[in-house]
Amino acid sequence: MAAQQSSDELPYEPEIDLTSSRLSSRKNTVRIFYKELWDRADLSLIPKIFHEDFTFRGSLGPVLKGHRQFGEYVTWLTATLDDYTSEILGLVEEGNQVSGKLRFHGIHKHTLFGEFATDTRVWWYGAPIFTFKGALVQDLWVLGDIHGLRSRLDPKWANPPRFASGAPTKDRG
Repeated sequence: MAAQQSSDELPYEPEIDLTSSRLSSRKNTVRIFYKELWDRADLSLIPKIFHEDFTFRGSLGPVLKGHRQFGEYVTWLTATLDDYTSEILGLVEEGNQVSGKLRFHGIHKHTLFGEFATDTRVWWYGAPIFTFKGALVQDLWVLGDIHGLRSRLDPKWANPPRFASGAPTKDRG
């Protein structure tokens, strides 16, 4: 049986090779987005990555449009989670889209989902889909593991749904 991890301990899962010369131009844009824009809160990169009217659905749920709204979101989240870090665990490119598997984490310094600061490292997984129009991103949709994050903010959310093999099913007849 695997050892139980504490809520703030990150599971071991290495990042992919992010050497820019080994990435396609679109995957490199995704790398810059996470490792430079998010991890360094470098808002000057927003117009270099996104069209002015791009749409964004973030891993924590907000739906935003344009550079200004997105910049405010980055500022808010990187202040809420000190030492905010994005780990790129996988990237896949097809056509004009790049998708991936990421882990986000930081030190919980301000209220998030109604939970007061805990000063502990919290983390969650995210699955982004970047849609490019030319060299810039037109749309970014990110599915986030909100249940996992909330369970790390407050243990009352840690009860996963129960599943039992052979459980009764509804008769659809």
